[in-house]
Amino acid sequence: MGKTHVGWRPERLREMREAHGLTLESAGEKLRDVARRARLAVPAANFQTLWQHEQGEVYPGPHYRRSYCLMYRATEPQLGFRNSLPGEETRPALTLLQPTQNGNPGLAVERALSQIAPGTAAADPDRFRQLVHDAWTNRTVGRDRETPSLVLIGGFAGSGKSEFARFITQLTGWALLDKDPITRPLVEQLLMSLGADPNDRHTELYRSQVRPLEYVSLLEAAYANIGCGISTVITAPFIAEMTDSAWMRRLTNRCQARGVAVSVVWIACDLDSMREYITFRSAARDAWKLQHWDDYAATIDVDLRPVVPHFVVDNRLGAAISLADQARQSIGAAGL
Repeated sequence: MGKTHVGWRPERLREMREAHGLTLESAGEKLRDVARRARLAVPAANFQTLWQHEQGEVYPGPHYRRSYCLMYRATEPQLGFRNSLPGEETRPALTLLQPTQNGNPGLAVERALSQIAPGTAAADPDRFRQLVHDAWTNRTVGRDRETPSLVLIGGFAGSGKSEFARFITQLTGWALLDKDPITRPLVEQLLMSLGADPNDRHTELYRSQVRPLEYVSLLEAAYANIGCGISTVITAPFIAEMTDSAWMRRLTNRCQARGVAVSVVWIACDLDSMREYITFRSAARDAWKLQHWDDYAATIDVDLRPVVPHFVVDNRLGAAISLADQARQSIGAAGL
């Protein structure tokens, strides 16, 4: 038997497959196709592996779980991968959109946006949801939004911030600036020129001499965008930045002076899910974290939140990303 996972009910997968009239082979074909169209890591999905999932011998990894959820238009609890989070199955529908059927992309978008909750009393979730919804609507009819927006999406490594940022940008058409792919080549060369490991992300040398330059470069690129009236989503950990009131005030003041609205989103996650995703992505920069997990985990405060008005996306156990996947799939299927 595979490792015990709380709430895992492997028989649900077999029941769902049989309810759809699928054999193990045909389910594997559909699973691969769904993952490929959603631009996820494409699982091998051979019938032996699917059988092991259904028998409880192997717990599906994150790429399999996301693909299963997309294929069956279901959540992880509905497919028996885990227990529901509080309110996950009972969260009321929003009224931003008026979907008429379960396959309507509006409903999928609505369910995904429902994950955005106020992190402080001063943060109005309806305002941010409406901002995103208006951008999506304007995009579908070919009309641009006049006032640019800057959205900062932060969270610990493996929390799902990059995936959620991609969802927001695909929905709105706004530019995406993701710190790692933008700065990694320069960071690695700079670290080597300083006689350090190019994958160092944990030493004082990196934190004091390299990391600040990453964020300066990232913000300057964002300012260049919004200076041209291009709404932009930035994703990076922002651990030190979002907890520094002076840093956030300087950013907000600079943007407000240009008439740019700033929204801060924090992706909340649990340690086990972060570790699973970090392991799955197999990035060289994460090697130290995985080799010294207990030491690294001791530096993570899962209750950490930004010091300014912000929104929180609860991505514990991957709940928010699953809904974002389904929203992106529905939008693509509808040609929006």
